[in-house]
Amino acid sequence: MRAPLIALVMTAGLAGCVEETEMPGPQDGRALFMENCAVCHGENGKGDGPMARRMQKAPKDLTLIKLRHGNAFPRAKIMSTIDGYARSDIKGPGMPEFGELLEGDLVPFDSGDGIQTPTPRKLVALLEYLQTIQEERK
Repeated sequence: MRAPLIALVMTAGLAGCVEETEMPGPQDGRALFMENCAVCHGENGKGDGPMARRMQKAPKDLTLIKLRHGNAFPRAKIMSTIDGYARSDIKGPGMPEFGELLEGDLVPFDSGDGIQTPTPRKLVALLEYLQTIQEERK
């Protein structure tokens, strides 16, 4: 009896962390992409932005994420790459961490594990946009 009560209280506490806002859509993410990512990845996400020529390592073509992962879009991995969590052990210059930039309102987000996790709204918006620019297998 005590365990279900504790679980209920913890769930209610997490729910209180999430703003009751409309879920972000791809159009919200596109604006963030143009503002923060297009300079390196290009307006279409192909890795051909104005800064790409000056970089030691070319930016990845973001339209091929799904194809590089067996025709599945790895939501959790992409989120971790954007916010910097998955890059903490990478040496040398690379993609800047955007974790601090993407703080703010939280929305419930399922990265594919079936668990709704409070996640920065801007991070979800950017991910939603990236999913829309994926090339399909021919």
